[in-house]
Amino acid sequence: MLETDVLVAGAGPAGLLLAAELALAGVRTTIVERHPSRPPYCRGFTLNSRSLDLLARRGLAEGLIAEGHRVPHAPVTGLPGPLPLTDAATDHPFSLGIPQTRVEEVLERWAADLGVEILRGHELRSFTQSPESVSSVVHNGQFGRTVSARFLVGCDGGRSTVRKQAGIGFPGVDARWYALLGDVECELPYGVSTGPDGRTVFAIPRPGYVRIVVHEDDPPADKYAPVPLERLQAQVDAVLGQHVELREPRWLTRFGDAARLAAHYREGRVLLAGDAAHIHPPAGAIGVNVALDDAFNLGWKLAATVHGTAPEGLLDTYHAERHAAGARILANTQAQVALEEAGDAPWADLMRRIAAHPAGNRALAEIITGLDACYEPGGHPWLGRLAPDVPLVVSSTETHLAALLHPGRPVLLDLTGSFAAWSAAVEVVTASSPSTSDIDAVLLRPDGHVAWVGTPGSGDDGLAEAVHRWIGDAGPPALPLGGVPESSLSAG
Repeated sequence: MLETDVLVAGAGPAGLLLAAELALAGVRTTIVERHPSRPPYCRGFTLNSRSLDLLARRGLAEGLIAEGHRVPHAPVTGLPGPLPLTDAATDHPFSLGIPQTRVEEVLERWAADLGVEILRGHELRSFTQSPESVSSVVHNGQFGRTVSARFLVGCDGGRSTVRKQAGIGFPGVDARWYALLGDVECELPYGVSTGPDGRTVFAIPRPGYVRIVVHEDDPPADKYAPVPLERLQAQVDAVLGQHVELREPRWLTRFGDAARLAAHYREGRVLLAGDAAHIHPPAGAIGVNVALDDAFNLGWKLAATVHGTAPEGLLDTYHAERHAAGARILANTQAQVALEEAGDAPWADLMRRIAAHPAGNRALAEIITGLDACYEPGGHPWLGRLAPDVPLVVSSTETHLAALLHPGRPVLLDLTGSFAAWSAAVEVVTASSPSTSDIDAVLLRPDGHVAWVGTPGSGDDGLAEAVHRWIGDAGPPALPLGGVPESSLSAG
């Protein structure tokens, strides 16, 4: 029997990032992945601004940005023009073109360096859970073994075994249409090729091949059946009204516009993240990005629960925050598909006019990419949102807010030198910043979202409640506010 603190099913972006977050917090973590190696094909090619902002909080964004291609707008479906990110609420006002396979390589290396055990070629077959643990049976094709863990997280895709065996419902709508996708070699011009009856074939350039996307005329008898090259060839020829040879297939698959959201993201000691928790149309290239968002939200909460330091109800906030976010993602992607299909409908014309307005354009860009995520609406503009990566000076050293979060711990950022007495409850970093004159202090969750804001004249009102809610009971400061010398803690 293998024993671990958390067993993660699935070594995609959600599973890898979650495992690394747990290991960063000192939690023994094991990943089981049914495929013996990373797939030779690439599902996606886009990290959006929200993902880059999150990855920067662990020091992972800069290297990826150096490798990728910056695009100064958000991916969107159904609008005649792009959604520029120039004025959006982000530290990274661009989308990054980079293969998902490369992102997974970086995350896997980080997880392995932190001590995560990754068992490739091992499929999770079944599990049972008790009030204290989860016992899972995994199989490598030759023999099975039992893995005992305190928690199990399903990051195993839209057909999640974990979700199904946990009895978690997956309500939503079935696909109305399907499209074929093929990574092939061909002579189709890049962009949209229109056939004689108005139907289209999309050709997207990739290094050494072309990604072809074309709608299927007839729904498949089995949506999970392999797609032969002959099927894609026949559909492309039918749409274009002529034969364009497709050669050397690298990856052939199909997708539809189904939209489903898990009824709940937690069932006892079993949790869901990524596609196991939600599936949606591919509009806006959001898939890998929302998976990373789930993992980033869950990791620190689950780690605190494993360590026994989490305040009551902390782990349940994962469902509360990310289930609502999942519902918004489904609505956003479905709306983009509807807009693409709407033609000259009056409401569609209204949406296009809104998108053409600078303020509407910015709002849509932030909504589609998840930059509008706010877990505590109301109050100070920073409250509940991802804190911007403002420049700081800590112990005479120039740094940025994101660097304070690299260790993955909560931080009380003290901008006045008055909060050092709270160091018994939370790490206090005393700093100065030229761009935050209306803020005295900020309590940062490990994921960078703001749990409390102290403004001039408010002292530490509400800070004890925020610490109790998000970090746990460490008691009030031993001395009155400002009663001890300035903290010497650095950014780490």
